[in-house]
This record gives sequence, C-alpha cells and structure tokens, in this order.
Amino acid sequence: MRKITLSNGKTVEVECLSCALTSGLVEPDGGVIFETEHFHTHQDVAYPIEGLVILASKRHIKCLDELTNEERLDYINSMTAIRKVQREVLGIDYIYYFYNEDTTHHFHTWMVPRYDWMNEFGRSVESVRPVLLHARNHRNTKENNQKVMKAIEALKTALN
Repeated sequence: MRKITLSNGKTVEVECLSCALTSGLVEPDGGVIFETEHFHTHQDVAYPIEGLVILASKRHIKCLDELTNEERLDYINSMTAIRKVQREVLGIDYIYYFYNEDTTHHFHTWMVPRYDWMNEFGRSVESVRPVLLHARNHRNTKENNQKVMKAIEALKTALN
C-alpha cells in the first residue's frame, strides 16, 4: 500500500491509484468526467489545472500493447472526443499527451493543457514538470479550484 496526497489535501492509501479511481474506491474532485466500457476519465487528482484530465484503463494493465483491439479503438475514440471538447468548450489550443510504462499506477494517459501562465516555464516537454509543481504549490487556491470544478462540469456536460 502507498500513501498518496491528493491536490485537495486528502491522503489515500491504495495499492494502485488508477484502480482505486476507476473502481470508485477513491472519488476524484468533480467525479467522473466521462466513462466508457473500457476507460474512465477524471481530473488529475494531483495538479489543479483546468482541463488536465486522465484517461485511464479500467483494466489493470501497464502497456499500450496490452490493449485488446476493442480497447484500442475505445482509447483513441475517447481521447479524440475529450480533445475536441477541450478545444471547443474550454478553448484549449494545445495539449501535451503523456503515458509511461514504469508508473506505479496502471495504463493511463495525461492530457495536459497549455495556458499562457505556463509560458514562463518554457514550451517543451521539459517545461511540464515545473508547470505541474507550480500548479500544485501555487495554484491550489479556492479561486483556482473553482475554475477547475467549472471546467470539469463543462467537460462532463459536453461529453455526456
């Protein structure tokens, strides 16, 4: 079991955070944004950035090549639908996509939006970690969290 501190200050103890989130054991702020037979989408629980969502497999796998044909189709269709709504509803022009296979969680993709306030950290993959840490340490305010919740609701409405 691992102890994980969420951006809302709550600490959870789980073996796999993705399993806990996709099964409903841990409720992300704002709840489930979008769900299909194979995937679960929620606001990232660690970083309070509007529109930063996680697309997580419901099945506990580690690698892209472990997806079945049906899951691969669901994955790309889900990611495409989410991205379209991020652009059309939230006005997000650019997204960084991340997935890594050496995670302690299972298969998931981060969809990290780019906002003007992030430019001070650069515009490359190297800028993402400082952006995330800045969000966790300096944007975890009541006002910003209200913006994040509003974005979650907008995404939910458009996707469902």
